[in-house]
Amino acid sequence: MLSICLGLWVRVMDFQEENVRLRLGKYKFRDLTVEDLKNVHKRYPNFIFSMDTYTFRDGSQKDLLNFVGTIPMTYQGNSYNIPVQLWILDSHPFAPPLCFLKPTATMGIHVGKHVDTQGRIYLPYLQNWSHPKSTVLGLFAEMILKFEEELPLYSLSSVDAARQQELLSYISKITDGVSSLDVNSAGRTGGRKNDGDTNKVTVIGGGDLGIACVLAIAAKGIADKVVLLDLAEGTSKGGGAMDLNIFNLPNMEISKDITTVAGSKVVVFTVNSWSSTQSYLSVLQSNVELYREIVPAVAHYGQNSVLLVASQPVPAFDPASPHSSIQDQLVNRALEILKGKSQKSWSVGLSVADLTDSIVTNKRKIHSVSTLAKGTSGDVFLSMPCILGSSGVIEIIRTAPGQEADAEKLQNSATTIHGLQQQLKL
Repeated sequence: MLSICLGLWVRVMDFQEENVRLRLGKYKFRDLTVEDLKNVHKRYPNFIFSMDTYTFRDGSQKDLLNFVGTIPMTYQGNSYNIPVQLWILDSHPFAPPLCFLKPTATMGIHVGKHVDTQGRIYLPYLQNWSHPKSTVLGLFAEMILKFEEELPLYSLSSVDAARQQELLSYISKITDGVSSLDVNSAGRTGGRKNDGDTNKVTVIGGGDLGIACVLAIAAKGIADKVVLLDLAEGTSKGGGAMDLNIFNLPNMEISKDITTVAGSKVVVFTVNSWSSTQSYLSVLQSNVELYREIVPAVAHYGQNSVLLVASQPVPAFDPASPHSSIQDQLVNRALEILKGKSQKSWSVGLSVADLTDSIVTNKRKIHSVSTLAKGTSGDVFLSMPCILGSSGVIEIIRTAPGQEADAEKLQNSATTIHGLQQQLKL
């Protein structure tokens, strides 16, 4: 996150002007700032003002006034209240505020041209900020205008919200060092362990998704041992992987040695290569080269392991759309998912944990996973309902009678993906 709240100094529930003025003692243009905020309070009385410590990208910190509340807007005929937080710099109103979405536990951030994965808001109004014509009220007006074009938040399903709450509860416990989980408990995992077997899982990749997968797998009590294999160069344990050190995870190891995959029942790949300056085809080729380096070594040391790749899914296409081809939709959706991977890491991590559970415990449960589908416009990987067990995909559930329309869409997807494959150097 770009900001960290270290301590709440004062909360001005009803915008007491004199209290605010006192707290702004170090602000260069205090009177101008107070006047601007008075207008905000008159228009949006629901906002809560406070003085907190803001941490900038370079690690420097400063005590800044900020306020949290909702702005009303309409999207496709429905009314929404969008939660936001604005941080007022000490050079206000000659410098624009720092603006963020403030989603609740049941909301997800829709990454777009005006919002990044951390919820930071970017608008032309902020880029062109100039006192005295620029004001916070004017900023809100443009924010509403842009958000009515592209909704910045979406509602998590009740299932996703419950799963994330369960994971957060687990993280809270282990952070406090009071976890009472028994990862060897067959009653918790529903597992059926053979004598002498060890339920070891290795997660490759020390980024946000890798960490989310490790925590989700640990929360479900799936494995006797979880290894985070961080192959990033330049650090002793990898940048993101070091975040795991704050948790008191039982039977967890961080390694940079590829040989640690040996004995793993499941090896989860979360690594990928992506750059916003690359074309989609270049992104695909970069990932081909990345996996060409890693997969042979994993196959050598983990000969009996099931490989599980956390990748972007085949999206649900809208063939009725008159303005974009199926391939355009594929490219745009894939890039959106890649750009938003930090935001979606927890949901993907929880899904990976479910798949891993079915494999490790041989549940023979049906999941929608991407698997090799032969004979569909060439050999391609498609997301299809499959039965998962200890050896991975045991059986693919074929299209049932009466689902010919779905089969046609699947065939179209296969054709598109095959066309992309033909352009790669495999």
